[in-house]
Amino acid sequence: MREANRLSDRTEAIESSEIGYMLDRMEAIRSRPGNPEGIEIARFGGAACFYSKTMPWATFNTVKGLRSGEGDALAAIVDFYRSRGRKPQFELVPGLADQELMKRLDELGFYQTGFHTSMALTAADAEALPLEPHADELEVRLLREDEFELYATVHCRGTGLPDSGIAPVAANNRVLYGRPGWRFYVALWEGFPAGVAVSHTSKGTASLTFAATLPEYRGRGIQTALLRRRIGDAFAEGCGLVVGQCAFLSPSHRNMERVGMRIGYVRASWNER
Repeated sequence: MREANRLSDRTEAIESSEIGYMLDRMEAIRSRPGNPEGIEIARFGGAACFYSKTMPWATFNTVKGLRSGEGDALAAIVDFYRSRGRKPQFELVPGLADQELMKRLDELGFYQTGFHTSMALTAADAEALPLEPHADELEVRLLREDEFELYATVHCRGTGLPDSGIAPVAANNRVLYGRPGWRFYVALWEGFPAGVAVSHTSKGTASLTFAATLPEYRGRGIQTALLRRRIGDAFAEGCGLVVGQCAFLSPSHRNMERVGMRIGYVRASWNER
């Protein structure tokens, strides 16, 4: 029973961290003059519902924190998105969402479309990990305030977004600079910006919220170095837990395991038919 409670507490802590950084991120973007991305945030019971008028991707139109016993809120949540012409994505965490909740989602026209992995590493487990040096050609440092166009360029080209996205990505991340808990990093290969990463710390937990490497620089240990730097900074700050998200068995998953992170849970994604 004690072990089950410990695992349940960690599951709650991981999900709380994911909701927390997303709330802070969306609130910061919403605070831009005129709210140009049309950000809205709604709460239904324990669920946090994120919406963006200009950004149709699931990341910005998702429902997090839904719990067993909250099926009665689903119709109102779906109406919130449908009235705005958007189809939301529901993220359900094992152990926190029961069969009745999934049955109700099915009745409303939703079905499970995939899985996403949440990884975790505690400070105690990290102490036993050997430190591995990275290549001499590689330097990882904090991003400067005047480098958000650089950040956005690597962000877009590293994730396959067109260069037309550089300006809005820069603007939507610049508002996080200096905001409590947020840190941006850049990885330089022989002095050239080859990778970027972001972390958010709150209430003793650090979330590794984003990372990307330019395609031509992959396979050189850049993401591993960015992971180690962010993890090291988090534990140096006194965090007891570091969490991150990735596609199951993806290169990001393998990189996280390489630095000692282990699966916290594999959540289910539900979308409208």
